[in-house]
Amino acid sequence: MGRIICAGLGPGDPDLISVRSDRVIRGAAHIAYFRKAGRQGQARRIVEGMLAADVREHAMEYPVTTELPFDSPGYISLLSGFYEDWAARLKALVATGVDVVVLCEGDPFLYGSFMHLYVRLKDHVPVEVIPGIPGMVGCWHASGVPMTWGDDVLTVLMGTLPEAELIRHMQGADALAIMKTGRNLPRVRRALAAAGRLDEAWLIERGTMPGQRIARLAEVEAADCPYFAIVLVHGQGRRPTAGGDE
Repeated sequence: MGRIICAGLGPGDPDLISVRSDRVIRGAAHIAYFRKAGRQGQARRIVEGMLAADVREHAMEYPVTTELPFDSPGYISLLSGFYEDWAARLKALVATGVDVVVLCEGDPFLYGSFMHLYVRLKDHVPVEVIPGIPGMVGCWHASGVPMTWGDDVLTVLMGTLPEAELIRHMQGADALAIMKTGRNLPRVRRALAAAGRLDEAWLIERGTMPGQRIARLAEVEAADCPYFAIVLVHGQGRRPTAGGDE
């Protein structure tokens, strides 16, 4: 029996792929990756030029992305069926004795799509997961500002949360990383304003990738942003004084 190897790709810049992921990607006979129907897919774009000439590619095309509300019964049913189908396909491939490398942006275990395959595969076939630099880490390094100091508490939020929940978390956190912005950007902006944090917020679009954009959120007029975008509020906590005392 072969193996499933999930390679974490990091935040988007191919130079930030780990040595281990780079090695298995270049040596892969079978590559699988998620993408929206009709698109190349971000994971596939990151590894352009790295694949063997005879590699077999398996594009796992989502049946739905933003066409339905993410918490609607139709969306949940379609995505569940999608993951069940691809878990079965990957198990069948592995049963023939081949290794399949599954690509995953960021880190596979931090909101990565591969997690949904992992829970369906781990008790049936050998699965190896290679960590990757999370996308938010690439974004805060792109901002050029330290993210947390001393005792700062970092809170990671989803822009899909109800506005009242966003406000509650924003008011209690020192540093914020807000993912799944996109069409939720107006809600995120309103919540930050209500929490008194809007003037501290930065929007990082396509961090570490071509077309990277960094702007103060208060100065951004767009009603949405790309899928690969994160809002950051940097911590301002305890740090050494000029005399060396902390």
